[in-house]
Amino acid sequence: MHSHARPSRPPISLENRVFIALLQSADALAQEAEQLVKAAGLTGAQYNVLRILRGAEPKGLPCRGIGDRMISHDPDMTRLLDRMEKRGLIIRARQTDDRRVVKTRITPQGLSLLKTLDQPVRDLHKRQFLHMSAARLKILSDLLEEVRNRKPA
Repeated sequence: MHSHARPSRPPISLENRVFIALLQSADALAQEAEQLVKAAGLTGAQYNVLRILRGAEPKGLPCRGIGDRMISHDPDMTRLLDRMEKRGLIIRARQTDDRRVVKTRITPQGLSLLKTLDQPVRDLHKRQFLHMSAARLKILSDLLEEVRNRKPA
């Protein structure tokens, strides 16, 4: 008789398990946030752009500056900004002192929309982490910062 043993898989390393857990956790949390901002007619990326631009007031930022601050990098930032400008959420203007630079700023309409989302987003984050103590959240925050600040391999 032949035994049809399955080929053995290499054991999953701790690092691999942590990597997968981080991605799954980030995805689950992001999906909830995406649903919240979707109700306001925004994508997660658009919401992120508005938050970035509110923080950059009154000067605004060039496209690259926005891209550098994004949580998830959008490969087509120009098209994303085009859609937001058409909706009146942002404005873009070429600089008079350096015509190569186009600064993007949030409009009053964009600020107003963002303001309506501030409390619901805070409430969502509270609910998402309600099961964890403040001390454990601080440890998690510190650990994740350590991962982000590592020297690339």
